[in-house]
Amino acid sequence: MKKSTVPVTVKLSPNVTDIVPIAKAVEYAGADAISLINTILGMRIDTLTMRPILRNNVGGLSGPAVFPVAVRMVWQVASAVKIPVLGVGGIITGNDAVEMMLAGADLIGVGSACFDDPYAPVRIIREIKEYMNKNAFNAVRELTGKVWTFS
Repeated sequence: MKKSTVPVTVKLSPNVTDIVPIAKAVEYAGADAISLINTILGMRIDTLTMRPILRNNVGGLSGPAVFPVAVRMVWQVASAVKIPVLGVGGIITGNDAVEMMLAGADLIGVGSACFDDPYAPVRIIREIKEYMNKNAFNAVRELTGKVWTFS
């Protein structure tokens, strides 16, 4: 049931109890891809003033701290939908990118790493290639969803 002539990627929030039914609903509604994850709600308090540091009281936590949550959600969603999954959230190294792809990401996105290193995406691509060469992979696609999980 296509409603758009341009590809539609829906970015899902991790601030839910179960991401899979939401991902399935998005796929059923016609999304072309799913992006996981957005920021996780967090809060910090100034101990001197005893007030939240952020004016809105809470805000989005991102970067390496959310990486394990992102990997888990990518793994859950990739095994439940047929549309491509974009894995984002805390990818800093090529190994992080490989881990995200092993969990099921068809594509990855790099954000926070660019704050410290504007060339992070270039370095990450190089590190992925090094991993592939060392482990006899011929194409990035061969990594997607290859995690061996315990039953």
